[in-house]
Amino acid sequence: MTDPSPITPELVAGHGLTPGEYQTVLEIMGREPTLAELGVFSVMWSEHCSYKSSKKWLKTLPTEARHVIQGPGENAGVIDIGGGLACVFKIESHNHPSFIEPYQGAATGVGGIMRDVFTMGARPVANLNALRFGEPAHPKSRHLVSGVVAGIAGYGNCMGVPTVGGECDFDPAYNGNILVNAMTVGIAPADRIFYSAAAGPGNPVVYVGSKTGRDGIHGATMASATFEDDSEEKRPTVQVGDPFTEKLLLEACLELMATDAIVAIQDMGAAGLTSSSVEMSSKGGVGIELDLDLVPTRETGMTAYEILLSESQERMLMVLKPGREEEARGIFEKWELDFAVIGRITRSGRFVARMGGEPAADIPVDPLVGEAPEYDRPWEVTPQPAPVDPAGCAPPGSVEDALLTLLASPDQASKRWIWEQYDHLVMGRTRIRPGGNAAVVGLPESGRALALTTDCTPRYCLADPVAGGRQAVAEAWRNLTAVGATPLAMTNNLNFGDPTRPEIMGQLAGCVTGMAEACRALDFPVVSGNVSLYNETAGQAILPTPVVGGVGVLEDGAASVDRATVAPGHTLVLIGGTAGHLGASIYLRDLLGRTDGAPPAVDPEAERRNGDLVRRLIGSGDVLACHDLSDGGLALALAEMALAGRAGIALDAPPVGLPLHAWLFGEDQGRYLIETADAAAALAAATAAGVPAAVIGETVAEPSLTLREGCPISLARLREAHEGWLPGWIGGSQSGTAAARS
Repeated sequence: MTDPSPITPELVAGHGLTPGEYQTVLEIMGREPTLAELGVFSVMWSEHCSYKSSKKWLKTLPTEARHVIQGPGENAGVIDIGGGLACVFKIESHNHPSFIEPYQGAATGVGGIMRDVFTMGARPVANLNALRFGEPAHPKSRHLVSGVVAGIAGYGNCMGVPTVGGECDFDPAYNGNILVNAMTVGIAPADRIFYSAAAGPGNPVVYVGSKTGRDGIHGATMASATFEDDSEEKRPTVQVGDPFTEKLLLEACLELMATDAIVAIQDMGAAGLTSSSVEMSSKGGVGIELDLDLVPTRETGMTAYEILLSESQERMLMVLKPGREEEARGIFEKWELDFAVIGRITRSGRFVARMGGEPAADIPVDPLVGEAPEYDRPWEVTPQPAPVDPAGCAPPGSVEDALLTLLASPDQASKRWIWEQYDHLVMGRTRIRPGGNAAVVGLPESGRALALTTDCTPRYCLADPVAGGRQAVAEAWRNLTAVGATPLAMTNNLNFGDPTRPEIMGQLAGCVTGMAEACRALDFPVVSGNVSLYNETAGQAILPTPVVGGVGVLEDGAASVDRATVAPGHTLVLIGGTAGHLGASIYLRDLLGRTDGAPPAVDPEAERRNGDLVRRLIGSGDVLACHDLSDGGLALALAEMALAGRAGIALDAPPVGLPLHAWLFGEDQGRYLIETADAAAALAAATAAGVPAAVIGETVAEPSLTLREGCPISLARLREAHEGWLPGWIGGSQSGTAAARS
């Protein structure tokens, strides 16, 4: 086998392989690889595809439960949600591409995660996202936010899938590396799940969807490297999406899935035709042969290297039962999509690709997958920060001014401008819209519903990765509970910097350790996920950001509760204990310019007791509105409930011995604020469950929020602060660092 391109050390390094990894390639091959083979090893052994720095830690996460049908290792996770239905879901990153080209990077991130879900046989019913951008004053931030939001909206809206939830934060640590994490949730018959393991020597291998172009080449490799100052030069590695074609592909795949023609199916995501064919053959313990001359292409003169590594969008690879090719062809041609038989399954155990009658790649599959590097990288424990004394953290002005400042801060300001770009009501099943505790989406032909959320608090993870990992899981679980849902399972997106730096690897190790502890205590298994490393530029890493996407079920979707106050004359009860914890809080950061202190402790057992109680109270009809407490503590929760609802709120005096600002803005965990017409029943149930609970105020007819007697703040003033910042900043009328307040 010959190749005109000499394999030099520079070429190997340019493909992201270390000298030691390349030596392993030589040992596997017994010769020097061709350029196409080098490309195959490069993408399959990238961080993005092989998880070589994180695999050790991912194995510690709990992934099993009675209702788990498929855990990590497939295109998406699958859980049994009863009624003969399965929920298929996953979250995945498109961080580097979105920084380089925000519209297409975000759009193709949405398209890719939707393919992961419908590849399993599920129809997507909801999208969510988790977005992190640099400081608003950074010259690129406004452009990146506008482009990413437009890309998410453009793809999801065209697909007719509602975007029902998400989050968006800003921090200087993301100036050089934004995060765009996209999550899709789908529904399928529990007995009709499709998998990717190829089988049946002689069975045809079929390519369907769009034609292959030169876009996206080296996408997986780029996603496994840090940025320097050359991001503009990497634009050719960003894929270009076409949501209208993906809509056709979705319908064609589901139509073929209604037959019994498919043996295995895999979408062509990162590393394109290479990863899909190698993963299918590896999982099935078979070989695969491809004739690259038969691959539909949209550009002339494409080489074997380009065809194998292209990450062009809207493509699938299938293994069909013999003799079913024409039936399948008829379906895909009806939907005006390319269909081509490009190879066959073999007994050889080898990945073979030919072009022009000559072999371009011939690699044994088992060592290509099984001997991928797996590193136990050195890591350092993050030093424990000293606790913060809340008594020494009084606000510079009044507590009312402090609340207005937080409501208008970039992180806490309303993100309505973002979610109104998305069609969040298409399909007509959205029961609770974006902006609340969790989205609620009705299940087809049923009164049941799914609750969905994404969450993470990166500043906690920076201060104490173990505690931050616990909190990310607990808060997602809490979000689902606050609408009345039973949390069932989660997916995660682990976003970190360069894992070869021990302090960064320590962040990853600590966060995963904390997440695993919380998952076990809350019976909240991880069924899918993604790892995105090397999110740093010129040595500046992002904040450790292990995003959690949670899924829960409501047996009666109509019984779900929102955070909006319902009517005057009701009692507000705080579930969970309050110590006024201000370390690593949003209050400390945005009011006092401090980032010190340990994050609040997370007690998973207390989380479970408190959450189980809240769910029982909601199920019994005793809860009219509910809001979990997180960033900004009690004061932010009160303001958000009043702004979303039909009644004002008057708060009682704080507990004796607790400073007012600590009572209002402390971020103690495991807490919920409920509106009830029967406080006695709620308090009695809390006592019986061993859960701290106290009456803290009431809903009132006046359109105001009163944090202390005699100082009401009008809801109009709160709304102006909360709703005004983001549209004003996007429109260029605000700097992004100071919020306009009336």
